[in-house]
Amino acid sequence: MATWVWIVIALAVVVVVGIAVLGGMQRRRKETEERRQQAQELRQEADSREKLAREHEEHARDARRVAAEVGARADRVDPDRETSDDGAVR
Repeated sequence: MATWVWIVIALAVVVVVGIAVLGGMQRRRKETEERRQQAQELRQEADSREKLAREHEEHARDARRVAAEVGARADRVDPDRETSDDGAVR
């Protein structure tokens, strides 16, 4: 074969390899960006769930306080319940 044919073949191989490398780099960049986006969404969801959990915890704390107050009031009102001067139930 003539030298120019080998040169054309070599150039074609270089171009094909270059295209493959660039395509791989773009694919990796796209996957990285997709993972970043997914991580951001997961962080937002975690923040939202954490906020909701704090709200539920606060509500539960308030509900326990109210329940204790109502229970104490019921103990004071209940005629069948005897208490000593120090508040202990007999």
